[in-house]
Amino acid sequence: MSSVVALLTLSVGMHATWNLLARQVPASCNYLWWGLLAHLLLFGPLGVYGLSQITGSSQFILLNSLAAMALSIYFVALRHAYRFAPAAFVYPLARSSPLLIVIWTWLLWGQLPSWLASVGIGLSLLGLWLLAMTSSRQAHTAQALPWVGLAAICTSIYSLCDKLLIQQLPSFAAILGYVSLSYLMAFMVMSLLNWRETRHWLPACRPNAWLILIGGLCIGSSYALIIQVMNHLDTATAVTFSNAGIVVVSIISIFVLKEQEQWSKRLAAASLISMGLIVLGSSL
Repeated sequence: MSSVVALLTLSVGMHATWNLLARQVPASCNYLWWGLLAHLLLFGPLGVYGLSQITGSSQFILLNSLAAMALSIYFVALRHAYRFAPAAFVYPLARSSPLLIVIWTWLLWGQLPSWLASVGIGLSLLGLWLLAMTSSRQAHTAQALPWVGLAAICTSIYSLCDKLLIQQLPSFAAILGYVSLSYLMAFMVMSLLNWRETRHWLPACRPNAWLILIGGLCIGSSYALIIQVMNHLDTATAVTFSNAGIVVVSIISIFVLKEQEQWSKRLAAASLISMGLIVLGSSL
């Protein structure tokens, strides 16, 4: 269990890092596009080597394709949602996918988490929704909600694919290869959107090279670490724990970046999420 805690801690730290960096970059620079490109350049060759060591079954190809499609649609949905509402509203709701994961797992396999795990997941979700509500008056949230719902559905789909495939990914290099294939499709879709909207393949501006490098190191690696954790935890639990990054970002934004708007409600929401994670951890 100590190794699981270490992997989760590292993943959460990386997730919080690239999200905080993204907040410092103008939206026109499309930080995620640059981060995906950097990930593919840094980890793509290692990922190809990792995948070359396994025998890709028809199930692997099908689930990898489904995961890649869901991840691409997830990024597109977030991009559209951000046009109507800020990230502080959109992202916590989009990360409410553990509820959908529990529903899919019950419908498909008749499995439900224990009552204590259910309480932990529920408290965490309430905290996410409360956090989103602190920004609900800032924009046209009703127009953003369909895109947010689509993002949450896609998160649940690719997360379940991750869990189903983890037994076929015997090394971390293979996991990075699986992640890189999904990111490659997402990168191509985002590039096509750039062309459609601006008639340019590249975003309007480029962030600092160090920001791109750090993003490339963190964006894919944090995701790959969560998939690694799925060797030991069920999907809903692993994804719920990954939301600890939202707590870290909230705390830093309040106490370090001095973002004081509705800080007490945001702090209460972060505390509720943390309480849920503690309860969830005690259920293991």
